[in-house]
Amino acid sequence: MLERGFSQPVTRVSLDIILTDILQGLFQQHFGSDAETAHPLRAMLGASGRKIVRLSNQQHRAIGIVYAGREENIAFLEFSRHFRRHGLPVPEIYAEDLDHGAYLEEDLGDTTLFEFLAQNRSGDDVAQPAIQAYRKVVDILPRFQVEASRDLNYSVCYPRASFDCQSIAWDLNYFKYYFLQLADIPFNEQSLEDDFNQLTTFLLRADREYFLYRDFQSRNVMLHGDRPFFLDYQGGRKGALQYDIASLLFDAKADLPPQLRQQLLDCYLERLGQYIDLDRDAFLRYYYAYVYVRIMQALGAYGFRGFFQRKTFFLQSVPYALKNLRWLLHNVELPIPLPALVGTFKNMLGSKKLQGVASETDKLTVRISSFSYHRGLPHDETGHGGGFVFDARSLPNPGREERFKIVTGKDAPVIEYLDRQESVRQFLSSVTSLVDASVDNYQQRGFKNLMVSFGCTGGQHRSVYLAEQLAKHLRARTGLEVVVKHRELENLD
Repeated sequence: MLERGFSQPVTRVSLDIILTDILQGLFQQHFGSDAETAHPLRAMLGASGRKIVRLSNQQHRAIGIVYAGREENIAFLEFSRHFRRHGLPVPEIYAEDLDHGAYLEEDLGDTTLFEFLAQNRSGDDVAQPAIQAYRKVVDILPRFQVEASRDLNYSVCYPRASFDCQSIAWDLNYFKYYFLQLADIPFNEQSLEDDFNQLTTFLLRADREYFLYRDFQSRNVMLHGDRPFFLDYQGGRKGALQYDIASLLFDAKADLPPQLRQQLLDCYLERLGQYIDLDRDAFLRYYYAYVYVRIMQALGAYGFRGFFQRKTFFLQSVPYALKNLRWLLHNVELPIPLPALVGTFKNMLGSKKLQGVASETDKLTVRISSFSYHRGLPHDETGHGGGFVFDARSLPNPGREERFKIVTGKDAPVIEYLDRQESVRQFLSSVTSLVDASVDNYQQRGFKNLMVSFGCTGGQHRSVYLAEQLAKHLRARTGLEVVVKHRELENLD
């Protein structure tokens, strides 16, 4: 699962030679001019090994990707061109060099559906902009699944051309060996295997003649120009309609409220009915079985990355997955009996080890502040002593212009002004990279506090803007409590 976000900007001189030569060459080939900057983008939770770089000059921007998985690259490029021929919202492919595992694609910005949701909710109260974004996504999904699947070249699928018995077995064993065993959840191997076989047989009875995106979740949808764009479908194959909508609506970290999930499912089915002769009851007969298998696949990934590879931030998704399982056990009855599997789920919900994973007390608190250098550095209230102080005085200063005198870095005119400044964007990209790396390290080591301060001349414009932008970015992550304090603005009140 790949997540895109800012990382540390570097110059062409310091960038890895392969990225410099190959991606720069592709950029020049397509745009007819060299990229002036190259900013590696962060695959924070991804396990793919992709190197993702934003290249730009004064006129053009693009995303460059280098990855050694030739089969996956071929699948992604083939699918991308196919979907665009059908008028679907995916990135345009500008250029490619498969011999070096590199390609250049359209830059769709930095806002994922997951980040937009995080910015537009308070607990279970999801604001209308986020709901509307999800509605747009579920409205488009059937076009991928049905309309674009009819003439899709499934021969390029990797590693399987269909979500078949083998694919399901891989997912269920992933869950059994990398989650259940590593989390010390008791189960009877043969009884569980019998239930796996019965579940697989049931799943394969659903109509499976459609495109299955495979990793259709909120981090793989970008919001760009008020439109959703779809990414990371290189694992796509032929399969059942239920899998992808289940993946989106039961995406663990998104933690959609049950009522909203149902509303979105209804919207999806209404739209799907425009493309196929839909039997709603038949669809729902298999739907929750696919929800279960998707949750198990995700838990297998969390266990492998978290328990086995000891990348503990992956485990922060586990409580949300358990919350989904608890809801399913209380509200859904499958058409087939799976006593061993259900018993295993109940053992998971009662596990003290899992109850302690990514608990609220394990959250890292990031304290972000703005200040004026005239009054000195902010006080470290925790006594921890760790963190960053960033000097924003080198950036364009809105405070020098009369029109900005009575507003601050929290107000739209200042935000729009600073958003347009390339130096500000580069500064914020560097900051975000450094802070993200420290957050990862602090979370893995169990630290509880990180302090980030932004200073400028008056402490009202640039520093406030930067503090708010960093807070917005970090609030899209799990396992964090973000506290913002604007020292000089408080003194004005």
